[in-house]
Amino acid sequence: MTRLSRAAPLLALTAQAAIAPAGMADPLLADGFIAGSRWSLLSRTVYDQRDYRHGARSNGARNALKPFAERNGYAEEWAYGLMGRFQSGFTAGTVGIGLDAHVHSAIQLDSGGGRAGKARLLGLDDDRRPNDELTRAGAALKLRTGPSTLVYGEQRVKTPVFGSSDSRLLPETATGWLLDTEATSDTRVLLGHFTESTDRNASSHDEGFVVNYSNAEQGYRLDFVGLVHAGDRLSASLFGSRYEDTWTQHYLGLAYRHPLGDGHALALALNGYRTTDTGQALSGRIDNTAWSLSSSYLSGPHRVTLGYQHIDGDTPFDYVTRGAIYLGNAAQLSDFNAPNERSWQLRYDLSMAGFGLPGLSFSAAYLHGHDIDGRDVDPSGGYAYLGYGTEGEHWERDLEARYVMQDGAAKGLMVSLRHSVHRGNTAQAELDADQLRLAVEWPLGGAL
Repeated sequence: MTRLSRAAPLLALTAQAAIAPAGMADPLLADGFIAGSRWSLLSRTVYDQRDYRHGARSNGARNALKPFAERNGYAEEWAYGLMGRFQSGFTAGTVGIGLDAHVHSAIQLDSGGGRAGKARLLGLDDDRRPNDELTRAGAALKLRTGPSTLVYGEQRVKTPVFGSSDSRLLPETATGWLLDTEATSDTRVLLGHFTESTDRNASSHDEGFVVNYSNAEQGYRLDFVGLVHAGDRLSASLFGSRYEDTWTQHYLGLAYRHPLGDGHALALALNGYRTTDTGQALSGRIDNTAWSLSSSYLSGPHRVTLGYQHIDGDTPFDYVTRGAIYLGNAAQLSDFNAPNERSWQLRYDLSMAGFGLPGLSFSAAYLHGHDIDGRDVDPSGGYAYLGYGTEGEHWERDLEARYVMQDGAAKGLMVSLRHSVHRGNTAQAELDADQLRLAVEWPLGGAL
């Protein structure tokens, strides 16, 4: 329901396309299994502090270690993560064979049971206290023939209907297969079948799917098909998916960028989802249309963005895995996706490269949601526990400073500091909260 960060612009004004299976688009990976191999190592430290206010009024309270009547107060976590990845090239022949593997590790630096809340960085032990450390690993076999690549195993995926988030300490992964075919030079077709997803703070691979809002019984498979077109100015994505015995979901995304000359440009983005229940309807009745429209004006180092989002339906817009939401107003502390909600946002981005400080950037965003009405949520479905009322209203403010080292021994080192505030009335399901987040990461990598 919330996220540490999308690293993320709150609005995506370029085409939202799926990430190719490892090795498909990188020419280095075409030189042979070993000669085309690459390695990467990402070191990341995250400090997350949240002050919950009036949390007892909401079933969505995050500091779940406390009794329901006391779910407000202070939550704090600090942890270190190390992510190693190996990507092989492909063997020669009609069908090239390759292998991807990864190891993700994390250790707790400071996080007590009374302050940890609903463990966002590390999972909980049997006493419901944050784990001291976790390590998990996985691998995927990949096959390539002609313009097509098939990846089977544990992998990271990015599509509008099923996507692996990397917005906290460790990234999500998913288990299944993904077929990626280059239909033309600028158009791709994707087919996916997955049987589980591993959450960002999970230490095992057998927990089924991560669903963001429903607390109902889970389905056991998710299938999707998608078409992605990336043009010079206009990009488009069309996807359809089925989450077993829960919902079918369709997505349309359009992004257009129009240069105005002399460092000026206009960008537009439309993202839309249509979700209806299917099969046993494990999460109850779902009939939801969610869409967002955003426009951005760029002038040199400045970018001003205005966005509008509309949820039409008596359930919140929901999604499997943390990264499968491309709605423009999905922000730091709220997705602004409650039943029948309307929301708008104003955002300003500033790149200091235009002032002689490359790598330094600032952003500020304000979002406001209103007209939340959850009176007709299915009382026996997976969303009744959220306690939506009528005339729900809330707002969020996000401020961020970010610096990326441009050269030298520490090239690529990134430091970001974000402060977020969320406030709302009792008819919406998100907590009042103040959040401070500091993240430092340093990527290394290269060819073998």
